[in-house]
Amino acid sequence: MNTGLLWTAFVTIVVKEIRRFTRIWVQTLLPPAITMTLYFIIFGNLIGSRIGDMGGFDYMEYIVPGLIMMSVITNSYGNVVSSFFGTKFQRNIEELLVSPVPNWVILAGYVIGGAARGLGVGFIVTLLSLFFTDLQIHHLFITITVVLLTAILFSLGGFINAVYAKTFDDIAIVPTFILTPLTYLGGVFYSIQLLPDFWQGVSQLNPILYMVNSFRYGILGVSDINIGFAFVMILGFIALLSGFAMHLLNTGKGIRE
Repeated sequence: MNTGLLWTAFVTIVVKEIRRFTRIWVQTLLPPAITMTLYFIIFGNLIGSRIGDMGGFDYMEYIVPGLIMMSVITNSYGNVVSSFFGTKFQRNIEELLVSPVPNWVILAGYVIGGAARGLGVGFIVTLLSLFFTDLQIHHLFITITVVLLTAILFSLGGFINAVYAKTFDDIAIVPTFILTPLTYLGGVFYSIQLLPDFWQGVSQLNPILYMVNSFRYGILGVSDINIGFAFVMILGFIALLSGFAMHLLNTGKGIRE
């Protein structure tokens, strides 16, 4: 296929994905906005006033970057896992398989579509946070880069989950038992400096810690970890999941079975 046809195929998948979640915005965009608003009220205002400062900042300021990142992670992941599994379940995947579209274009289209939803919800949550605290970005490039890479990473994770899923129940296992615990233990609501040395070491095995702290560094200028190392970790995970997702597509694992 020439470049023009590849671009057309890519844009078609991306547009389809964006239209999918914007058409049902009451289910895809509104619920996370309401949930994050409750987090701001309960954790930021009510509990935060009792906690005081965290990492040299007002508690509300401290948790806002983590809550924004949490919304990006869950929605990027959720969009791709539900969309691609739905394509498998409805047998629409066969149309893609018999088309001359390369597998990498299919993967890129779904990933960018999922990232679009994650970034869209993240933007909405950011606007809502302005009603509760003053948000000043200290490092714009780091902030944008981290949130974009995180959305891509978890879109890839959602794609892999969708490939392996055989029932609708299967697409909820990873978010419920893996993604949610890692997110809550990823430094969203606290600094790992408060933990004993042993648990600080354990926390550093959590990949979400690097994303949350990098994003917090971009906004507040503080982090519990080295930012350069965090970027290496994020890019490494993206490369790993991209390679694995392409392997699944090329071999037809969970798709042609």
